[in-house]
Amino acid sequence: MKLCITEKPSVARDIARIVGASTRKDGYLEGNGYCVTWGFGHFCELEEPRFYNDRWKSWSLDQLPMIPQKYEIRLKEDPGVVKQFTLVKKLLMISDEVINCGDAGIEGELIQRWLLKMAGYQKPHKRLWISSLTDQAIRSGFKNLRRSAEFDNLFHAGFVRAIGDWLLGMNATRIYTLKSGNSNTLLTVGRVQTPTLALIVKRHKEILNFKPETYWQVVTVYRDTRFLHQKKRFKTREEAQDVLAAIINQPLQIDTIEGKEQKIMPPMLFDLTTLQVECHKRFGYPAAKTLQIAQKLYENKMITYPRVDCQYLTNDMITKMPIVVESLSKSKIYGNFTDMISPEPLHMARYFNNNKVTDHHAIIPTGQKNIRCSTDENRVFDLVVRRFLAMFFPDAVEFKTKVTALTAGHRFFASGKILKIPGWKTVYQTTNDKKDKTEQVLPVFTVGETGPHSPAMETKETQPPKRYTEATLLRAMETCGKLVDDDVLREALKANGIGRPSTRAAILENLFQRNYLIRDKKNIVPTEKGIYLIDSIQDDTLKSPVLTGEWENKLRRIESGDYGVGQFNSELNRYVTSLVENVKHSTHQGPPLPDSLKTPQHGEPIDHGIAPCPKCKTGTVVENDKAYGCSNWRSGCDFTIWKTIAGKKISPTQAKSLLQKGNTRLLKGFVSKQGKKFNAILVLEEAGKVTFRFESGPAKHS
Repeated sequence: MKLCITEKPSVARDIARIVGASTRKDGYLEGNGYCVTWGFGHFCELEEPRFYNDRWKSWSLDQLPMIPQKYEIRLKEDPGVVKQFTLVKKLLMISDEVINCGDAGIEGELIQRWLLKMAGYQKPHKRLWISSLTDQAIRSGFKNLRRSAEFDNLFHAGFVRAIGDWLLGMNATRIYTLKSGNSNTLLTVGRVQTPTLALIVKRHKEILNFKPETYWQVVTVYRDTRFLHQKKRFKTREEAQDVLAAIINQPLQIDTIEGKEQKIMPPMLFDLTTLQVECHKRFGYPAAKTLQIAQKLYENKMITYPRVDCQYLTNDMITKMPIVVESLSKSKIYGNFTDMISPEPLHMARYFNNNKVTDHHAIIPTGQKNIRCSTDENRVFDLVVRRFLAMFFPDAVEFKTKVTALTAGHRFFASGKILKIPGWKTVYQTTNDKKDKTEQVLPVFTVGETGPHSPAMETKETQPPKRYTEATLLRAMETCGKLVDDDVLREALKANGIGRPSTRAAILENLFQRNYLIRDKKNIVPTEKGIYLIDSIQDDTLKSPVLTGEWENKLRRIESGDYGVGQFNSELNRYVTSLVENVKHSTHQGPPLPDSLKTPQHGEPIDHGIAPCPKCKTGTVVENDKAYGCSNWRSGCDFTIWKTIAGKKISPTQAKSLLQKGNTRLLKGFVSKQGKKFNAILVLEEAGKVTFRFESGPAKHS
C-alpha cells in the first residue's frame, strides 16, 4: 500500500480522487492501492525548556542562557492531534511506500518531516512537489515523484529556523521580562518580530520629533496651466514677495518646450508580498487576510501556490501560457482582453528565467475558474489575472512634456504627460486604478508666445515622514528596512529581507495581538508597550533589520547547500550567550514602566484575583495578551485558558465564570478544524484542562 500524507483534509480529498482512493474511512481514504491521510498543519513543536532541564522551569537570571545540547520535538497537547497522529503512525507501520504530499515549501517540509520523525519512521520516502492543485498538476506530480533526500536541505533550514526562533525567543523574552522589574508584564522578543517593531517605533519617534519648517512657493497660471518658479522653495516670505512684486503685471513668454516618449513595461508578476501590498492599497486588506484568501484560491485550484517570493516563471512554462490564456478567453470579464493580446509574452526575459526560480514560480491563474467565490476572493483573483494578462500586451507609451517660461527675468516651469498608447494599461482601464491617473495635460504651446498670467504666493510646511501602513511595512520587511519600488532593486534586496513571505503576515498579527501595535485606519502605530520594549533593548543587533536579514539569507543558503547547519548554530549560540551576558551585567537603567502597563489588561489579576489557580493551588489567575494564566508561570505552573478557543474569543467575564463555577453558559461561534461552526459549554476539569460540553453528549477536549 502507498501512503500519501497531506497537510490538511481538503488537499487529501483532491489527491485521493486523482489516485483512486475513493473509500472513506475514519481519518483517511483508501482504494486502488493507495491510502491518503492528513494532518492539521503543525502536529509537533519544539520541547519547552523544562524538558531539557528541571531548573529551567522557573524564570531566573541565573539559569540563562538556556542552550540545549540537542533539540527535541513533542506532539501538541491536543486530543484531535493525538488521535490523528496515532492513526498516521499505524498507517505508516503497514505501508510499503510513503509519499510526502505536504505543501511544497520550507514550512510544509518541516511539518511533514517532524510528523515522520515523531512516528519513528526512518525509511526513505518520496516527495510530491507541485505548484498548483489542479488535476493536471497532481497527475503530473505523481508521474514525477522525487526522492525525499532532494529536500533534506530544505528541512534542515526549517529545523534550524525553528531552533533559532526558540533559542532567541526563549532567552531574550525571559531576560528582558526579568530585567523590566515588573512581574506582570511579559515582554516577548523574537528574531523577526523585534526588528519589525523597531522599524515602526523608529518611524514613530521621527514623526514625534519632527519640527515642521515653513517655506514659500511662487506660482502662476498661464492658459489654465500651473507653472512653478524654478526655485521651488523660498526660505523667507520677503524673498518670495520680492519675486511676486517683480512679475505682477509683466507678460509671461514661453521659452522652451521639451517633449519625449517614454515606454513603460508591464509590471512583474505577483509574489506573495507584492500581492499583499496591492490588496492593502486597493482594498485595505491586512496581510494575513490576503494570504488567507490566496490560500483558499490555491486550494480551489484557481491560482498557483501563493507562499512565494519569486516573480518569475520557468522557461518550460512558455508553452503552457496559451492554455491558460485560452481558458480565460471564455470569461465574460477577461475575454475582451485575450482577443487583443499576442500569442506569447512580448518580454520573455522579463518573466521567464530558470535562474530566478527556486522552489516555486510567481503566482498566476491556473486556468480553472470556480464561480462560487466570495467578493474578497473574486477581488484577489481578479488582481492575479490582470497582472498575468498584462505581460502579453505591448509597452504603454506616455508622452512627457516640460515647458519653461520667463517673466521679468524669472524662470518658471510646468510639466505634464499624456498616455499616448495604453498598451498593457488597457487591462486596468476598467478597474479605476488610482495609480494611473495622469498628471495635468498641457495645451499646445509655441516657443516665443506671450500673454498675461496670474501669479500668486503660497505658504507651505515641510511634512513629517509618513507612518507605515501594512503595504509599506511589508515592502520594508522585504527589502531589509528600505522602501523600494523599483523591481530590479527590490529583487536584489529580497535575499536579505526580514522573515519570509509566508510568515510576515503572522508576525504582524502577533505584534497586534500582543498589544505592541494598533491600527489607526490604514496606519500602524506603536503602543506604549511596544515603545517601552524597544527602548529597553540596548542591543542594536537584536533590533537591526539588516542583521536579521543576513540571518534569513544564511537560512536560504542552507537550503541550497552553500552554508553549514553547524556553523549557523554555533554563530547563533555565541550571539545568544553574548546577548544574555551583556544584559545580565548591564548597568543601564531602562525606561520607566508606563502606567498603562500596570493596568489589569496588561497582566494584573482579573478583578484583583478572582480565583486561585486550579492547577498549582497557590497562584492567582492573571490576564495577559494571549491568555488567562497562572501568576506562578515563572515557577513552572503552565495553567492556561487561551483567549481564543476554536476560533472564538473568550471574554474576561466568561473566563471568570469558568474559574469560579467550573463552566460557562452555552457559547456560540466556535469553529471546528474542518471549518464548521458549533455551540458548546466550556468546562474546567479537575486536572486544569478546558473541555467542550455539548447540550447532549460527553465532554470533548478543546
